[in-house]
Amino acid sequence: MKLYTYYRSSAAYRVRIALNLKGIDYIAENINLLEAQQKSEQYRASNPQGLIPALELDDGNVISQSTAILEWLEETHPGTPLLPEDPLARSKVRSLANHIACDIHPLNNLSVLMYLKKSLDADQQQIDLWYSQWVSRGFEGIEAVAREGNGEYCFGKNPGLADCYLIPQVYNALRFNVDVNAFPALLSIYHHCNTLEAFRLAHPDHQAGSPG
Repeated sequence: MKLYTYYRSSAAYRVRIALNLKGIDYIAENINLLEAQQKSEQYRASNPQGLIPALELDDGNVISQSTAILEWLEETHPGTPLLPEDPLARSKVRSLANHIACDIHPLNNLSVLMYLKKSLDADQQQIDLWYSQWVSRGFEGIEAVAREGNGEYCFGKNPGLADCYLIPQVYNALRFNVDVNAFPALLSIYHHCNTLEAFRLAHPDHQAGSPG
């Protein structure tokens, strides 16, 4: 299968982590968001939404949106589960993941930041303040949940779906100079997960197109 990805896309980063955790081989095709390659006719022929990531299956079907991709991976490759068996526990994991995917990330993705810069004439300091405001507010709730864990993962004794969402979001927070010292549980999980090969290989620095 082929993953259309971009090294700094946190949504694609989530999927890369999950693919690695499940031991699934895939081909990564870099779509440069800064060069608007996601808007090209060639890419839109595969993914009419024109967004990253998208997963092209071996039969030619394409799944877009990271949440849908992750659910498909969980349903079709259950050998290394990302969700617990208990329905209530599963709902708690999904709740944290959705808090990131639906409440934090949409306010701070590249298209929003570019709109602030180009259409509203915001300077970098104003953009950083915008980013920090919404990330910090979102992290407050996640931190309270994470403190109930063991400091290694969001839930349980193994990496799971919530960690796939959290680690890219913390990475972005650090990149935008958000003060994350108020969230020690999240930092503990971030640092621990990044010692694991599945997370290390998914890191933006190890992707095609990365300047680092």
